[in-house]
Amino acid sequence: MADNLKAKYAVDTSLFDALVEQASGTGNESAVAEPRALKQRLLTPDDADMLFLTDTLARRLTEGHGEVVFEAGVDNGTSMDLSDDDIKTVTATLTAAADRPLVNAFVQLLYDSGADDTQPEGKKHARAIVEKTKPVSNGAARIVSYLVRRRPQRIEDMLEVRVAVVGNVDAGKSTMLGVLTQGALDDGRGLARLALFKHKHEVDTGRTSSVGMEILGFNKIDGAAVRHTDIHRKVGWDAVCQRSSKIVTFLDLAGHEKYLKTTVYGMAGSAPDYVMLMVAANAGVVGMAKEHLGLALALGIPVFVVVTKIDMCPPHVLDATLKQLSRILRSSGCRKLPVAVSDRKSVVMAASRFVGQRVCPVFQVSNVTGEGVGLLQTFLNILPLASCSAASLMPKSPTPASPIAGEDEAPLRYDINEIFAVPYVGTVVSGHLSSGSVRVGDMVWLGPDYNGNFVATQVRGIHRKRAEVECGYQGQSVSLALRKISRSQVRKGMVLLRKDDHEVPPIATCTFEAEVVVLYHSTTITSRYQAMLHCGPVRQTAQVLCIRPADTDESTDQTALDKQRNALRTGDRARVLFQFIRHPEYITLGSRLVFREGRTKGVGKVVRVLSASEERNVMKQVKNGTMVVDQRIDAVQAETIQLKTSDPAEPKTRKVPTLS
Repeated sequence: MADNLKAKYAVDTSLFDALVEQASGTGNESAVAEPRALKQRLLTPDDADMLFLTDTLARRLTEGHGEVVFEAGVDNGTSMDLSDDDIKTVTATLTAAADRPLVNAFVQLLYDSGADDTQPEGKKHARAIVEKTKPVSNGAARIVSYLVRRRPQRIEDMLEVRVAVVGNVDAGKSTMLGVLTQGALDDGRGLARLALFKHKHEVDTGRTSSVGMEILGFNKIDGAAVRHTDIHRKVGWDAVCQRSSKIVTFLDLAGHEKYLKTTVYGMAGSAPDYVMLMVAANAGVVGMAKEHLGLALALGIPVFVVVTKIDMCPPHVLDATLKQLSRILRSSGCRKLPVAVSDRKSVVMAASRFVGQRVCPVFQVSNVTGEGVGLLQTFLNILPLASCSAASLMPKSPTPASPIAGEDEAPLRYDINEIFAVPYVGTVVSGHLSSGSVRVGDMVWLGPDYNGNFVATQVRGIHRKRAEVECGYQGQSVSLALRKISRSQVRKGMVLLRKDDHEVPPIATCTFEAEVVVLYHSTTITSRYQAMLHCGPVRQTAQVLCIRPADTDESTDQTALDKQRNALRTGDRARVLFQFIRHPEYITLGSRLVFREGRTKGVGKVVRVLSASEERNVMKQVKNGTMVVDQRIDAVQAETIQLKTSDPAEPKTRKVPTLS
């Protein structure tokens, strides 16, 4: 019995001896070899190290949607002590790993803390504002930043960032875009902006009155800028796209107050990823600049600021402008952290922290001397894609295979912003892919029309940045040629939906409920209030049917309607039932909206879309309540229908009354 117990609880001495040898380092060293440090992998790489670097870059590029900023110089909190020769070796190693088929990317050196900032800034002004980056001090880690970006095989796979350019009138918006996209400095009298204007009166007055669009590309070799060679545009958009790995699309919006409707439509309907707020150094944040800043904050779009005309501004005026700008950005309404961008290091830091944090980069630029233009161009080059970009549906691998429509793909929604009648082609619509993807030959629903109906059509051709492509992905701006659709059948605000996603035609609505916040109103907002409502590409006058507390549920019984509030004032939050005045629209849950009327502004989010039966029930309940306006509207609509159904030969001299 004792022998059995000893055998049962006996200790395996061979295993114990092996553990002792492993702890003392006398055993098999290959079995317990620690992974090599990052410095060793970068300076003296072997096959295993190259495989590790290739997998790391591929994984980080997938997470970064095709581009990533790679930093070297510190490994687990320890400085690598890189010399000039080491920097060259690290660059060569990363380039070799990025050239492998799994990655298929290029490497661009962005910033070296141990070297002088060689960013070209044009002719320096006597009172230079931008300071040079000093060499790294003794004892500090030398940091090197690289931009790694995949080389797109097709124009469909090219990265795109959309930037809306706003600001007060005469802030230099069009001139700034002319310098960036044309590559030539301004002469101080508006030479650079002439190529951007679309109408003769814009050239005469120097003021933009429409939504203009320009592009700036960055090539596939080293990330250098690809732009039009001169003001005559000898290089077209398609040629720029063929040579580019990334495109920055600028939306040039109007700055004058009388074109505010167009500016709001451009920001709400064109779905920009970022907003570039232009501020003249000699004028400060005045006029419509505050309106545009508030609109960007209300729509939740990240903002960065560019202070122009620093070459002609006295020092004390420039200091006052910067202090005013900092005070506005730090206020309770903005809650932004302004960061002055003066060198390449601050450019990389601002771009990496721009989206995830409350950072607001501030650039100081002169379009005449070129000061600060290079830093702004570098910032646009490394600006990350927004969360709603096309990368979520673009191919993760460098192969040209397109994603196949399936259960994992979001339903198609294409918002129409412009309509064209092209000879020998037919009707062409231009807009933005809010979700899903579209391909040549897809059957889609087009609508709603003025009666709320959808019609079936087919996509016969797709162009992206004036280049023919086979498909378009979420977040991209493409133009579609539609089969057997006339120009009169299409209007701005319509949508395209894939027919496979909707077996029956979709249903448009006139009535929906939104949770809103009143930003400013001089008096009060009550029922019967009408305002211009912007919800994506939709721009139409809507009226308030009823106002309820923000904590009210979605029930539509009479008890809930009895709880409606009497009025809304500045700063109030409530659930408001809106109704379009003219015709139905296609509205989806969660859409952001902006309503304005004069200086009145409010923002909100759609929380409920009413069906036809729910709309009839709500209208009956509203009539039984305290709102008399709906009875007057029904009377007006009934009289309008009677006039339309009367004898055509009978003269219609009586006018339909309108609501005051």
